[in-house]
Amino acid sequence: MNIKLQLLTLMVSFIYGIFFSFFLSLNYKFIYSDKKIFKIIISLLIVIVSVLLYFIILKMINNGIFHMYEIFFIILGFIIENWISGIIAKKTHK
Repeated sequence: MNIKLQLLTLMVSFIYGIFFSFFLSLNYKFIYSDKKIFKIIISLLIVIVSVLLYFIILKMINNGIFHMYEIFFIILGFIIENWISGIIAKKTHK
């Protein structure tokens, strides 16, 4: 795999980490609802749809080749989105 394709895959993994974090933040009220069956179904759907979406994107970019360093970029995107949303929340609650 050439360097251009690797950089594209890393950038998509990073953006996907941001998307995944934002998606979980939006679905927070569904995940922690009072109805146990509803909570289990929604949690399962979120995980399945998220994983399928990521692998479909990987299939379109680099024929579905997955490298371990892509996990690092997904986690990095997740952490940065949480950090930025925390900064925004602090500034809006002043």
